[in-house]
Amino acid sequence: MKLHEYQTKQIFADHGIPIPKGWVAETPEEAARIAQELGGPVAIKAQVLVGGRGKAGGIKLARTPEEAREVAERILSMTIKGLPVRKVLVEEAADIAQEIYLGITNDRAAKRPVVMASSEGGVDIEEVARRSPEKIVRAHIHPLLGLQAYQIRDLALGIELPREFWSSFIAFARALAQVYQKYDATLVEINPLVITRQGNLLALDAKLVVDDNALYRHPELEKFRDLDAEDPTEVEARQYGLSYIKLDGTVGCMVNGGGLAMATMDIIKLFGGEPANFLDIGGGANAEKVARAMRLILADPKVKVVLINIFGGITRCDEVARGILAAMEEVKPDIPMVVRLVGTNAEEGRALLQEAAMETATTLTEAAQKAVRLAYGQ
Repeated sequence: MKLHEYQTKQIFADHGIPIPKGWVAETPEEAARIAQELGGPVAIKAQVLVGGRGKAGGIKLARTPEEAREVAERILSMTIKGLPVRKVLVEEAADIAQEIYLGITNDRAAKRPVVMASSEGGVDIEEVARRSPEKIVRAHIHPLLGLQAYQIRDLALGIELPREFWSSFIAFARALAQVYQKYDATLVEINPLVITRQGNLLALDAKLVVDDNALYRHPELEKFRDLDAEDPTEVEARQYGLSYIKLDGTVGCMVNGGGLAMATMDIIKLFGGEPANFLDIGGGANAEKVARAMRLILADPKVKVVLINIFGGITRCDEVARGILAAMEEVKPDIPMVVRLVGTNAEEGRALLQEAAMETATTLTEAAQKAVRLAYGQ
């Protein structure tokens, strides 16, 4: 789950990371009042969960409250990369002397978090990595020892940070690591981290991405969720306790178990097809849950065929079959379905489906070949 800049900055402030003074506005009048209270030039920043806000015109400076109202009115009427701007962050404009980058993410190869710093802040770190990889310095965080001061000094040295800022930089990096660990983040980032002409370090921007699998440990973050940035079908699936991710293919997939779902998607591609979704109904799915899952798949107009792959361990195959039939009765789909049932009560389940004249298969290879043939007319 991604958090907005203003939400992340509040978390940063709670952990002692200096941020510009400012507040969120939902109307041009609120933006003008905030600018009046701040009493100087302000930055007005669109709060949408996409990159490239500045290039799209979603970040502007205003010198007076009236100008802030006009700028906020324009930004609040924008749609950036398909997302409507519903809020703007109005904060003190910083007098910038230098911009740097500081972030923490997962290094899957090293199996531990990695801190990254660069002397080139204010631009996408991916662009820096492509153009000037030598300007990114890294340090891995030991899971037991945490981020050490000598590692942060090495980062400061690597980006040629003036020594008078090392103490503040160490405090920034330590606080960022605390936020990363506390909120089970997959990414926490300050870009840019600026040195002001007054000689201070300031988090001018802020990004926090929390691992969805850890959200149950952070119920306080649920109020921060922005449904505008999420696929409506994925939101509905989460309400039903289903793991669903929409893709761009034409073969709808319904599987019980994450690993089996990945294998099903792989074998669809092996035989020349493209999966339309990842959907794991879980190990103990009943007929009602299966029916809900089926409705989610059939809501995608790109789906030309549905491949259902169930290994009946905890999940009973006859229950899955009843759920499929219940969903078909309600939705009345006009596309073919291929069902592979193996395990507990598999024969009973196949019998129920065959009575309804549905296509069945006993192996995953057979099921995938049938699905791809039906989807693409092969």
